Amino acid sequence: MVFFSPAAAIALIGGVAICFQSLFSGIIGSKVGIFESVFIVHAGGMLLAGMIVAFLRGGNLGVWNTVPWYALTAGFLGVVIVGSISYAVPRIGLASTLTLAIAAQLVFGALLDHFGLLGAMQRAFDPPRIVGLLALAIGTWLVVR
Repeated sequence: MVFFSPAAAIALIGGVAICFQSLFSGIIGSKVGIFESVFIVHAGGMLLAGMIVAFLRGGNLGVWNTVPWYALTAGFLGVVIVGSISYAVPRIGLASTLTLAIAAQLVFGALLDHFGLLGAMQRAFDPPRIVGLLALAIGTWLVVR
């Protein structure tokens, strides 16, 4: 069962990291500015990732050109993510920001899965998934209102 897998545990750890990163990005953004926050966050991430890749002696970087072009925009999307979080957290709060961001992720993730777009594993909408998305919409409204 997926819910009790090592991948699920790692996803949960990632979710906790997103919470803390969002809070810290909001703090940085309110002190130095949004784009400065984006720069600081990405510079720190680049430093850590660079150290890990150096430890791995380059890892698989040599095959970067086999990645689909659209996947290479992930770094640009990271700027949008950190920038929007840095902007929103001080204005609407951490819980509302994360709730809206996570709801958007789940809805768009379900759409990408349904249609199998951009390399997503295809998983069609079914009644339980639709009910889950409706519950998500209600829950999002309850948290953000």
